[in-house]
Amino acid sequence: MKKSFQPGRQPAAAEVQSLLRLLDSGQWAQAEAAAAKALMVHPQAVVFHNVLGSALAGQQKWAEAVESFKKVAAIAPQSMEAQSQLGMLYSRLGRHEDAVASYRKAVALKPDFAELHCNLGILLGLLGRHAEAVSSYAQAVAVKPTLVVAHYNAGTALQALGRLDEAARSYRQVLALQPASAEAHSNLGAVLQAQGELAPAIESYRAALAIKPDPKVHFNLGTAYRNQGRLAEAAGSFESALALQPVYPDALNNLGEVLRDQGRMDDAVASYQRALAQAPDTAEATYNLAVLLHDSGRLDEARAFFEASRVRDWQERVLECLYKCERYEAFETGMDKLLAVRAAHASPLLATLSAHHAATFGVADRCDFCKDPLDFVFHDRIDALASPDSSLRERLLVDIASAEIAARKQGRLYNGTQSSGNLFKRPEASFRQLSGMIAAQVERYRLRHAEAECVFSKDFPLTPEFSSSWYVKMQTGGHLTSHIHETGWLSGVVYLAIPPRPAGTDDGSIEFSTHGSGYPRQHTRFPVSVVSPTVGDIVLFPSSLFHRTLPFSAAAERICIAFDVAPAGA
Repeated sequence: MKKSFQPGRQPAAAEVQSLLRLLDSGQWAQAEAAAAKALMVHPQAVVFHNVLGSALAGQQKWAEAVESFKKVAAIAPQSMEAQSQLGMLYSRLGRHEDAVASYRKAVALKPDFAELHCNLGILLGLLGRHAEAVSSYAQAVAVKPTLVVAHYNAGTALQALGRLDEAARSYRQVLALQPASAEAHSNLGAVLQAQGELAPAIESYRAALAIKPDPKVHFNLGTAYRNQGRLAEAAGSFESALALQPVYPDALNNLGEVLRDQGRMDDAVASYQRALAQAPDTAEATYNLAVLLHDSGRLDEARAFFEASRVRDWQERVLECLYKCERYEAFETGMDKLLAVRAAHASPLLATLSAHHAATFGVADRCDFCKDPLDFVFHDRIDALASPDSSLRERLLVDIASAEIAARKQGRLYNGTQSSGNLFKRPEASFRQLSGMIAAQVERYRLRHAEAECVFSKDFPLTPEFSSSWYVKMQTGGHLTSHIHETGWLSGVVYLAIPPRPAGTDDGSIEFSTHGSGYPRQHTRFPVSVVSPTVGDIVLFPSSLFHRTLPFSAAAERICIAFDVAPAGA
């Protein structure tokens, strides 16, 4: 503990030195006794109150130490050190507001003490008062621009506030002063990844690992690789994390997701099961295992795992399993309970189930997400893509053909390839440019339906993000079976290449309906709508709407980019 002594009545130098030697040697009890004895003779001697307070603190007698330093502050009100010590002791006692007040008095007494501003910032950060912490760190670096810890802590506080550009600048300042800071490289990578800047994030993570191997950094690197669609490298990163930290359920879960995307379903199941063996309450692994069981038709088993997970849309997934098993009574009971909650009406999957059930049994559709989704299908074109000599379309086709993106295996796609990762988070300028054009179309779509009386329109995300985006390439006979996008809000597709369509056919078109995905039905009176796109077209629709791609027979490729828009951070 830091000791600073100011004179009250001056005791003998030898007596003071004797006490200091006891402190320096860690003989706290002896120092306490000697200081108490000395104070009987010199009750106003600041040096003895300081020694007594330090000795008490050394024995973790925090409350008693506070009383000693309060006496120092009363005798010597200009003592910055006394206020600083009180701040530390109040923190130990959990008296956080008193601690902040003492640190503020200390910095007021000595505003040019950078480390003191930094200590106040650390306390404010621990209290979750990140904006105030940022201000303290700014004062610290204004006094001492080379104070690395203040720049670093400012970065973490700015991250917590979502001020990512400023956080990145703080971490870069750390690296300018201390290039070998693995922690700053890692945190900069996390900031860049949160901003969707995956390529520089990967560079930062790799720089951190070159300095110091760390399982968490390998894990973060794996998530960045997966978002880029680099599945083999993602798997390698998760395996490296596990080599350093074998008990790491989150890494096993994420490895399972990569293996699933690679089509290695048995290995994915094994990875999820390993995660659950390590931590049975790993909700994401439980949920992901349920999805695989559902997709393989093992609905009763899937339902049990969805119920156990209790994350994301687990309740809707349970209802879907019941509905597909035609256990209608249990389904209706569960749906009634869920629909009683206002927030549940914002679920595309619940909307799909409710609409299908209503049409099947001739009852009212009580989900308010989007009762007439076919009316919300929007078909337009993007002129910059539709032009025969569109340079953007050509660049997109080249990037799709040459980019280092692994295929994502999925059972609904025939005679085709789907990309993994999030296309619009990749570094290629063509994908970034297209995402901006689509964002403008999404805003026009929002305004077009702003007055509609449904949750889909009323709660349409004002700050949407592309929660997923991918390309689909199909060859002759290619098609995609009926499905919805459960995790989206608004879904869409842009067309870059369309095979010739024989007159009078719907070859290669997109078909919409309120029935699909193997749902049970008692009749065929479900509405159907077909959109036959051309090159440069964009189609937008509620994520709750079933859709499929109709097969085509022409000897040509069909290439499109699909995407989901969801509320930011969903």
